[in-house]
Amino acid sequence: MKTDELWKRYAKNRDRTTKQLLIEKYIDLVKIVAGRMYNFYGSKVEYEDLIGYGVIGLIDSIERFDINKNIKFETYAQIRIKGTIIDNIRKLDWVPRSLRKKSKDIQNGISYLENKLGRSPTNEELSEHLGISLEELENCLADITNFNVTSLEDLLINKGEYLIKDDRSSTTPEYSFEKKEIIEVLGRIIDDLQENEKMVISLYYYEELTYKEIGHVMNLSESRISQIHSKAIFNIKNRLKRLGIYEN
Repeated sequence: MKTDELWKRYAKNRDRTTKQLLIEKYIDLVKIVAGRMYNFYGSKVEYEDLIGYGVIGLIDSIERFDINKNIKFETYAQIRIKGTIIDNIRKLDWVPRSLRKKSKDIQNGISYLENKLGRSPTNEELSEHLGISLEELENCLADITNFNVTSLEDLLINKGEYLIKDDRSSTTPEYSFEKKEIIEVLGRIIDDLQENEKMVISLYYYEELTYKEIGHVMNLSESRISQIHSKAIFNIKNRLKRLGIYEN
């Protein structure tokens, strides 16, 4: 049976057999998303676990998808699959307390220096402020990359929808206006990042390249890309917090 016919039958009957056929039809989408995410979380979680989380996201996508809306299922499902995987990784709570403290110290340091300097601080300025060597700072930025990604990746993937947490219907004019406004704010914040940070954010979240691929594009090591990524996330978080629309 053709995919369109499956969707029409499921929309009409919501039967288990048709849902199973749709799951089988799109299971490769889960494998693609899980494979990309395994590049970053492989040291913390098994690939099979990512697949399991992703299947939950796929089933949720199928149950929620509205065939009458002008959006491809693949686009919609990838967002929910990725979001479900991220939620489950976060529940594992594999981030050591010491790493959380380092992350908080660095974020606070960046925020303080941004207010003082009127711009994003350099790594040299940040390391001096924190009283640690440049090498130690860069190692910390590399270590906390995955911690940062799991705390903010769903925001970037959903282009701001994640920030709207009340119970209003997603079809109300107020909801639509607020979502549009947050998307615009997030876009301006990303545009104001340093060029290398903006490039990494764009290639990672929108082009979905791996660190290795981004490093090849930018002629930098994977470690350096992870450092740039972490600092960019800190900058985005701080600016959203100053605007009062993001709390971690």
